[in-house]
Amino acid sequence: MAKSPAKSLSVEPPVTNRERPNEPKRFEASKEQLLEFYRQMLLIRRFEEKAGQLYGLGFIGGFCHLYIGQEAVAVGLQSALDGEKDSVITGYRDHGHMLAYGIDPKEIMAELTGRAAGISRGKGGSMHMFSTEKKFYGGHGIVGAQVSLGTGLAFAHKYNEDGGVAMAYFGDGAANQGQVYESFNMAELWKLPIIYVIENNQYAMGTSVNRSSAEDQLYKRGESFRIPGIQVDGMDVLACRGAAEEALAWVRAGKGPIILEMKTYRYRGHSMSDPAKYRSRDEVQAMRDNSDPIEGVKKELEKLGVTEDQLKPIEQEIRRAVNESADFAEQTPEPDPAELYTDVLVGTY
Repeated sequence: MAKSPAKSLSVEPPVTNRERPNEPKRFEASKEQLLEFYRQMLLIRRFEEKAGQLYGLGFIGGFCHLYIGQEAVAVGLQSALDGEKDSVITGYRDHGHMLAYGIDPKEIMAELTGRAAGISRGKGGSMHMFSTEKKFYGGHGIVGAQVSLGTGLAFAHKYNEDGGVAMAYFGDGAANQGQVYESFNMAELWKLPIIYVIENNQYAMGTSVNRSSAEDQLYKRGESFRIPGIQVDGMDVLACRGAAEEALAWVRAGKGPIILEMKTYRYRGHSMSDPAKYRSRDEVQAMRDNSDPIEGVKKELEKLGVTEDQLKPIEQEIRRAVNESADFAEQTPEPDPAELYTDVLVGTY
């Protein structure tokens, strides 16, 4: 009896000529734009410093993750978004992203302190803040959960044909979560309008990225899904803005998702309860001395003739606004106890 011929499985040769986005160019900002970047980053820095103080005094409970050192990422990227139609979602280190999207510092600080006037009516605290009005969808405490939800936001943009793009932030620790890759697969299959932003601040809680990731060049993580990636200096707000413009051009052209790996650094511990003993003080100080994003913008402004004295009124304005937000948070009432029974979903079985 003759054997049936074996099926031949064709082997696809490696693809080396896939279309890729252009290499981003550092954004050429006007003096007015640089001053606005400076103002926004300084607002985040001073707000987070005040939040750290209030946490130490016991006004903020639960977890609290500060964004100090990473300001250029949120400001640079979100300054390129269309606030009328583009959506943003992130993890639990979320205060900076909210401030960069124009949300009132008073409402954020009130939420941090669990007050009824908070952006989530005092129920979310530091990690779970939302503003659907501003198209900011959290603040999520589950590591990596926001990546799948952000992919859903992108699906909604495409389904509704509203022209919007979703920007989903996650960290180098979350980059190792399985749901991230399920999201990558669906996003590329359906060519969803989403920018995946990996905020690589070098440490996933207390473990350095090169000890926890077999591939520590995180912008390459989408290659097996045919998602292009770009690595960006996340301490340079102009590099961040330039990368955002290139990524938005790619996504808005209908080419599907893109990954931006932002090489950044947090000066504080993972959260307020983390003494950060896994790195040296010299390492942190070297980053402050050589790569601080706010000092970088000040140098750019100096080239345009803006002096330190001209920046002082901005510093004073920011400090006043942050102090007002803290005063507001301390003085406004806590939620009524009856609020424990609102916004609660009950399932029947």
